Amino acid sequence: MLDLPRFTAAAVQAAPVYLDPAATVDKAVALIQEAARHGAGLVVFPEVFVPGYPYWNWTMTPVQGSPWYERLYRAAVNVPGPYVDTLRAAARQAGVVLVIGVNERGRHSLGVLYNTLLVIGSDGELLGVHRKLVPTWAEKLTWTPGDGSSLRVHRTAVGPLGALACGENTNTLARFTLLAQGELVHAASYIALPVAPEDYDMAEAIALRAAAHCFEGKLFTVVSCSTISPEMVDLIAGEDQQVRKQLARPRNALSGIFGPDGRAVTESLVDEEGIVYAEIDLGRCVQPKQMHDIVGHYNRFDVFQLHVNDRPLRPLVLPEEEA
Repeated sequence: MLDLPRFTAAAVQAAPVYLDPAATVDKAVALIQEAARHGAGLVVFPEVFVPGYPYWNWTMTPVQGSPWYERLYRAAVNVPGPYVDTLRAAARQAGVVLVIGVNERGRHSLGVLYNTLLVIGSDGELLGVHRKLVPTWAEKLTWTPGDGSSLRVHRTAVGPLGALACGENTNTLARFTLLAQGELVHAASYIALPVAPEDYDMAEAIALRAAAHCFEGKLFTVVSCSTISPEMVDLIAGEDQQVRKQLARPRNALSGIFGPDGRAVTESLVDEEGIVYAEIDLGRCVQPKQMHDIVGHYNRFDVFQLHVNDRPLRPLVLPEEEA
């Protein structure tokens, strides 16, 4: 008999302790422990939760924002490194699979930053380090693009799990790459985005993306989005009332859990901090596949083929390494 995992998933919606990696990791550990006490087997955190998102890219000129970039770089995380070790230990002690976003310092160049999702197993093993493939719009002022080597589905205690950051969940080919590796649990990590155009409803956009991926792939998606704390508003906006008003715009964050039919399986959080829980039964993914299995019978691989370059991109390849 086929035995498919059943577990409790937790989607964390919270603000970081802005630009303070030690305090933010401590907050993450406390939230992991809280989720574990509620029986969670999977805990998903927002995009670049440690130590926060570069909102100045949207509210300042590049020249004004440059000192903030350096501040973020100095507060960023080495992978591997002590902050990652703390998160690994927390996942192991709680017995949870953990997905969490960090600003990762590049090892080959002083000043390179990646928007990175860490996937940590319930035994504390670092299973995946996914670097966002394409920073969105103003984010290009901060992050270097990742490569296809980290588009991986990981075999975890909660089933085959993949993860994408924010706008990557709009990238059809990136999503298909995960689906074609057997993904049944998808972690979608976002940031609160009140700085988007006025007619852009971030909460609605997040829900649409999650529903689409679930319905197309017949899987579960756990969505985790950050919030913006009053302390962050004070730090980023200062006395600029226009920016303060912008950062306070409603419906800029949504976290929740969606099922194989595209519908939310529990109430979603909008804007406020908290943790959303839902019971996930991967057995619910089987019957919908009979109708639309886009990585199986409901496709024409003699007509369509996706080729993915999964080699790590490096700035330097020495002659002896080519031999």
